[in-house]
Amino acid sequence: MSRTESASPSVTTRTALLLVDDDPLIVDSLRFVLEEAYAVQTAGTRAEVKSLLRRTAQMPALALVDLGLPPTPHTPAEGFALIEELLAFNPSMKILVLSGQSNRSNIQHALTLGAVDFIPKPCDALLLKSRLSHQLMMLEAERPAIEEAPSADTLVGRSSAMQTLRALIRQFARTPFPVLIEGESGSGKELIARALHTESERAEKPFLAVNCAAFTSELLESQLFGHAKGAFTGADSGKTGFFEQAGAGTLLLDEIGEFPLPLQAKLLRVLENGEYYRIGETEPRASKARVLAATNRDLREEVRVGRFRQDLFHRLSVLSVRVPPLRERDDDCLLLLEGFRRLYSGHSAAFTLSADAEEQLRKYSFPGNVRELRNIVIRLGAKYAGRAVGARELAAELETDTVVDGREERADLGTLAEQEMRAHGFSLEAALADWERRYINAALRVAGGNLSKAARMLGMNRTTLYSRLQRLSIHICE
Repeated sequence: MSRTESASPSVTTRTALLLVDDDPLIVDSLRFVLEEAYAVQTAGTRAEVKSLLRRTAQMPALALVDLGLPPTPHTPAEGFALIEELLAFNPSMKILVLSGQSNRSNIQHALTLGAVDFIPKPCDALLLKSRLSHQLMMLEAERPAIEEAPSADTLVGRSSAMQTLRALIRQFARTPFPVLIEGESGSGKELIARALHTESERAEKPFLAVNCAAFTSELLESQLFGHAKGAFTGADSGKTGFFEQAGAGTLLLDEIGEFPLPLQAKLLRVLENGEYYRIGETEPRASKARVLAATNRDLREEVRVGRFRQDLFHRLSVLSVRVPPLRERDDDCLLLLEGFRRLYSGHSAAFTLSADAEEQLRKYSFPGNVRELRNIVIRLGAKYAGRAVGARELAAELETDTVVDGREERADLGTLAEQEMRAHGFSLEAALADWERRYINAALRVAGGNLSKAARMLGMNRTTLYSRLQRLSIHICE
């Protein structure tokens, strides 16, 4: 079972909820309020979250995340990075931001990254419970859609980009070769992998997905290849790995750009001759699984800078498909919106879009891709059920300067600056670093992680950009 599947809420056990906040009083208070309904797991930093997720037996379906986390609690950078990491770990997780850093730009950016709700601090307990219950209902609504086996024919879209993608899926599905699936975050790479599996002769065999970014090098080796009893401290019994569990089915290696360099030679061996070793064993085992790999990084650049083996890249990319970002799919956004609207409206009347709102949606760049559109539909459905949504209402959900009735609406930056300076602990240096970080991250997203392209967009040379990445502790994992 993939991590996406394992996150579905259970009717027999309390739903796991991840609470991330560095204030012990807030953590204790929220745990007291929520632990009757949820299995609350807590962490105070991004590093603690990673450690918790690697060892937990019950994957959280919901997350409450503060933006101001150490080591920069007065800026939202750590919270933004955590949202992206959680969704990379489990794309179906519902992330609600609970933060005092609730200015308009922070709210919009968090929602664009994939958060489904933003609740300013301090928050009423009943309101918080209500918003969490709503997201549980959304998870239940999504479960049938997640469990359906997508095929090329079921992929939504009439654009030429989607027609090309469907043709490639049909062409590549029945071959035994690896396929490299490239695309931006939120564009639906795992959906394409599942379609490749469904269209193949392996459709009745297992489909397994492992997120390579979710494990340390040692844990990932055990997850993929398994280990023998006593192979290391704590290995009280033998374990089968994903290659063995997949059998003659399909194994998706998601976030392959994060695959640890020391393990790449072992993965290359499996791809070349089907052989691998469990940790602690000397007899080789054989894998018959077909390997698919997905990434939002530019692997050619990773090869160039020495973070990814060239021979492994060529082996993984025998066949490759590019998942188009939503901004390149013409009017597909309206078709997807209609599908999400039907999915989430349930028994209530769905909202409608005015003609000017539809036109605004067509022109929007969707930095968060299909995932962002899904969350926009959920929010509009909650706010405007059975009502018409105009361009002004829609603009409030988009991370962009928008044009309404021919007039450009922009946030009053002077007022915003005054509000931030009145806040306790304001630092101009930290605020400027936050804006610099936002622009660099945006350029990296648009450039697909390619440093040279991002540097050109920012008007600087590649060396300068690299030094700023190091100074701001930005990792190229957009």
